[in-house]
Amino acid sequence: MKNANIAVIGLGYVGLPLLIEISEYYNSVGFDINNHVVKELKSGKDNRNILDNEEKSKLPLLKISNDQKVLSKYNIFIITVPTPLDEYQNPDLEPLKKASMLVSKYIKKGSLVIFESTVYPGCTEDFCIPIIEKYSGMKLNKDFYCGYSPERVNPGDKKRKIAHIKKITSGSNVYALNIVDKIYKKFITAGTHQVKNIKVAEMSKVIENIQRDLNIGLMNEVSIICHKLGIDTEEVITAASTKWNFLNFKPGLVGGHCISIDPYYLTHKAKQINYHPELILAARRLNDLMPKFIVSEFIEKMNKKGIKIKDSEILIFGVTFKENVSDMRNSKVIEIIQLLSKLDVKVKFYDPNVSLTLLPKQLKKMRVTCLKNQKFDGIIYAVNHSKFSDISLPQIKHLLKFKSVVYDIQSTLPRSVVDIRL
Repeated sequence: MKNANIAVIGLGYVGLPLLIEISEYYNSVGFDINNHVVKELKSGKDNRNILDNEEKSKLPLLKISNDQKVLSKYNIFIITVPTPLDEYQNPDLEPLKKASMLVSKYIKKGSLVIFESTVYPGCTEDFCIPIIEKYSGMKLNKDFYCGYSPERVNPGDKKRKIAHIKKITSGSNVYALNIVDKIYKKFITAGTHQVKNIKVAEMSKVIENIQRDLNIGLMNEVSIICHKLGIDTEEVITAASTKWNFLNFKPGLVGGHCISIDPYYLTHKAKQINYHPELILAARRLNDLMPKFIVSEFIEKMNKKGIKIKDSEILIFGVTFKENVSDMRNSKVIEIIQLLSKLDVKVKFYDPNVSLTLLPKQLKKMRVTCLKNQKFDGIIYAVNHSKFSDISLPQIKHLLKFKSVVYDIQSTLPRSVVDIRL
């Protein structure tokens, strides 16, 4: 395809870094329906903390718009909208539907539509493409083409940026695949991996995160058993890791917008073909129960130490879904806060990574910005931000009352100050 002019639809944690990479090599524009986000990015700001400083410096050079008419000037559309769940843990495809309808207004003869959003196998061809065909009046592989190249963004990872992660590419036919592959090869220094059809690419993406969910779920179950047996989980994992083929996963909280969501996308499709997944859903249930397990152990330890639960003051380190990000979507730490609050515990949290613009109102009053001159009945070390490495052992001890409980979910703090480790 000559004169590739690319529009990135959706400027979130996937689309914005992608736009920065693409803009180095192609005439491009970033489109988002969120007026506030567009205004912020056009002013050179990134209050969501998606970008690092080097990437932020490139914001003034980008074309960004919330006016859909600008899309008429482009012939390649990359859709990076979110794929969340509804209240019943079913795929919420509304963002994908709206993006497909939007693109259908502006595709022209020979246009290419590439989807990066994580979906279940068959979603692109069975859900998205029919929408584009219906509202554009065009036919796939005759009037326009389609590709699927799943995002592999790892938020907070400064070493593995988009260009450094191998890209899976697929297309609606050989012609489309070749174009998709050529586009990404231009800026993906790690290279690409072509697959023979879109369903293979979709399936490969969901199992990447499901595999992590299963392995973390296994270690969470091991941790629960170890706690009940009075065995140190960390010592067990360290010992087992001395064998060359042991997979060194650790127990922990599984939240965010990928690992805790993608399993439900695959199980949704599996149920449509009359197969009820067992292992995948079991891991999901177990990982979802971890906040309750942690709070239960924490409260039990407080009771053993004679600390009054009601009106006790607890400090939580980190509320984001993982380390070194500002994203709180589906954070399991929020569940821990909610569970403690129901017990009339006064919860505070310290997290310098959190953006005030993203912080829900009910959490703003719990936020602590300074760790001086405060004493707590307990500390839960929930997220291991690199910024916490500057906090010394004396500082942690200074935050604690004479009788207190410290729960180290991350197994990071010195053992001398910790009462419980996950």
